[in-house]
Amino acid sequence: MPVTIAAIAAKLGDAARRFDIDVLPSCDSTNAVLLARAESGAPSGTVVIAEEQTAGRGRRGRSWFASPGDSLTFSLLWRFAPGTAPAGLSLAVGVAVARALRGVGAGGTALKWPNDILKEGRKLGGILVELVPGAPHAAVIGIGINLRLPAGMPDEVRAASAALSAGGAAPDANDLYAALLGELLLTLETFATAGFAAIRPRWLAHHAHQDARVTLSGDFGPPREGICRGVDTDGALLLDVDGRVERILSGEVSLRPA
Repeated sequence: MPVTIAAIAAKLGDAARRFDIDVLPSCDSTNAVLLARAESGAPSGTVVIAEEQTAGRGRRGRSWFASPGDSLTFSLLWRFAPGTAPAGLSLAVGVAVARALRGVGAGGTALKWPNDILKEGRKLGGILVELVPGAPHAAVIGIGINLRLPAGMPDEVRAASAALSAGGAAPDANDLYAALLGELLLTLETFATAGFAAIRPRWLAHHAHQDARVTLSGDFGPPREGICRGVDTDGALLLDVDGRVERILSGEVSLRPA
């Protein structure tokens, strides 16, 4: 079934009034498109959906493979009250994604700090949060989820990737978009009033590496091993290294099971 604004709005019900949805057949990056619209004054709740992304962006400058019909890719603009701290926002969004997938019968997902959605230990989707230049209380939230693995995906990426269609048909895309937007609305309203601290217990319940030994590597310095103790109320990763707990604030690192 094709993705349509009418179908998504019908499934959202009254909550549809909180969103201004645009469906594009193709674009370079939904985040890039929406950042430009945000700087031009687009309202909170603006959504850009792309059936195809030609230059989708992931964390640390990586590409996001999104062929027509294979991926669910969209970005949401959300404007918070001035002074709202964005700490932990990408983690809060991960909770919304996990709850939405469970709501459409695609449960069994886990969250990996800071912004990956996993299925059976492989990457099912990702989140990219970018603050709007000149408006640090406004964020563009980009989400990509694999419905099917694209035929042109490199073998090394395919081996570490998962898709909702594994073992059967993927859920209807309109159902997925409606479920995701509905859960994002609830989660972002909670985040706006109580911050990530109110959402943290739900994130920990989905945490893929809680109390597991992990290796943390980055662009600076050698890899480190420790036991992952979850996250604090600001969304910082807690790494137990020989009995001393360190707070990892930068998302420019790679976390793997040891």
